Amino acid sequence: MTADPSEASSGSPPARPDGTVVTRIAPSPTGDPHVGTGYVALFNWAWAKRNGGRFILRIEDTDRERSTPESEQQIHDALAWLGIPGDESPSSGGDFGPYRQSERGAIYTRHAEQLMAGGHAYRCFCTSERLQELRAFQKAAKRPTGYDGRCREIDAATSDARAATEPFVVRLKVDRAGETRFTDLLRGEIVIQNENVDDQVLIKSDGMPTYHMANVVDDHLMGVTIVMRAEEWIPSTPKHVMLYAAFGWECAVFAHVPLLRNADKSKISKRKNPTSLGWYREQGFLPEAMLNFFALQGWSIKADDEEFTLEEFVAQFDPKDISTGGPVFDMTKLDWLNGEKIRKLSREELADRIVEGGFAGDWTRAELVAVLPLFQDRLKRLSEFTALAAYLKHRPEPDLEGLANKTRKADPDALRGAVRKAADVLVELQGQGDEPREAALRIVAEEAGLKVGNLFMALRVAVTGTTASPPLLPSVDALGVEESVVRIRDVAERYVPAGG
Repeated sequence: MTADPSEASSGSPPARPDGTVVTRIAPSPTGDPHVGTGYVALFNWAWAKRNGGRFILRIEDTDRERSTPESEQQIHDALAWLGIPGDESPSSGGDFGPYRQSERGAIYTRHAEQLMAGGHAYRCFCTSERLQELRAFQKAAKRPTGYDGRCREIDAATSDARAATEPFVVRLKVDRAGETRFTDLLRGEIVIQNENVDDQVLIKSDGMPTYHMANVVDDHLMGVTIVMRAEEWIPSTPKHVMLYAAFGWECAVFAHVPLLRNADKSKISKRKNPTSLGWYREQGFLPEAMLNFFALQGWSIKADDEEFTLEEFVAQFDPKDISTGGPVFDMTKLDWLNGEKIRKLSREELADRIVEGGFAGDWTRAELVAVLPLFQDRLKRLSEFTALAAYLKHRPEPDLEGLANKTRKADPDALRGAVRKAADVLVELQGQGDEPREAALRIVAEEAGLKVGNLFMALRVAVTGTTASPPLLPSVDALGVEESVVRIRDVAERYVPAGG
C-alpha cells in the first residue's frame, strides 16, 4: 500500500520499527541508467540487506523537460538485472510513497510554506534576466557568483500580494554568520563557512522542488537513516543540514562515496568509457561480475582478493570501510573479472546465460552445451561466443597471411607435405582419443623436419580460420573429421610462405 501524501506532509512519517536501517538510491530518469547509479545502489542495497533493513528506489523526476517514462523503466530494469531492486519503489510500492517526486508536489509545497512561516525561506521574484546580469557583473568583478539576497527582506504581506500575479521561486534563507558542521562517515567532520553557502532555490517557478528541497523532505518522511551518495554532493550538504535544522528534524548519517574515474583520474564520462549500464548488459557482462567490480571501486575483502560473491560482500560490508581514493574504472580488470565469473559457471548455466542474453545466434541450447568446453576458458564477454564459434557453423576464410608470418622459418614444401599427411592421419585415427592422435601428428612433423608448433599452427588455421583459436583436436571433433580434412587439404594447396 502507499501512504496518503497528505498524511506524509505533516512531517510525521509512518513509523518504521526502531533501529530499522533504511537506505536509498534516487536517480533521475533523464537518459540511460549510469554505471554510477549501479555503483552507489550496490553500497546502499548491501548495507540495508546486512542489517535486515529496507532499500528504496526513489525516482527524482522533477525535471519535466528531460524526464521520460522510458528512462525510468530502464532504471528499474537495470537494477533488476543486477539483482539489487528496490524493496520500495514506484513499481513495487510501499508504505512511504509516492516514490516519484513528480507525485509529491503537495508535500513539498506544504513544507516550503512551513519554512517561510518560520522565517527560514522566502519568495524570490527576480527574473532570469536580472539573475543573468547579476552573474555577469559578479564574474566581471571577479567576485563569487551567487544570489545577492535582493528579495530576502520583502515583508510577508507584500510577498503574498506579489505572489498572486508574479512568478517566483522559493529560496532558503541562509544565516550568513557562523559555520555549518556535519560528519561524513568516511571523512570525519566537515566545516563550511556559511558565507560560502548560497540562498539555494528550493521550489522552482513551475512549483517543482529542486534536489536540495526534495531529497531532505523525502529522506526524512521515508525514514532514511543513512544517505550514501557521490562525493560531488559534499558542497551541497550544508544546505541540507540547514534544512534539517529548520524543520527541527534529526539529520540522517552522511557517507559520500568516491566518484568513478577514467584512467586519467578525470570523472568517468562516456567519451572515455561506456557509462550506460545497458551497454554492459548488451556486451555480455554478467551481473555478478558488475557487482563485484563496483564493490572494488571503493572496498575489498582483502588487499589480495579481488573476486568475491555478492553474499560474501554483504556479510562483510561496512560503509566506514569504503576508501575515499579515486577509483579507476578499469575495463581491462572488468573483462578479467567477467571471464573469471564465466569460468565458474557450469556448461548448462553458461548456455542458459548465452541464450537468455540473446547471444546464441543460430545455436540451440543443446549445441551450446556440447561445444562450450572449447570456448569457456576464452570468453571474457558472452557476446564473444558467436564470433569465436563461427568456424563450427560456417567454413571460414583461413588467415593464410597470419599463418605465413607464424611459420616463416619453416620449409614451405615440407610444411605442405606434412599438412597433407596430417589430414590422412586424422582420417586413419578417427574416433581415437587426443593422445594417440597428437602423438601421430608429432611424428608427422618430426619426419618432415618441422617444428611441431609449425604443423599444429597450419592445422589450426585450416580448421578454425585463425592463428588464435581453441585447442586443435577438440575443434576437429566438434567440427567433424570429414569437414576438418576438407579444410586442411584446402590450406595445403593454398599455403604460400611469407615473401613467396
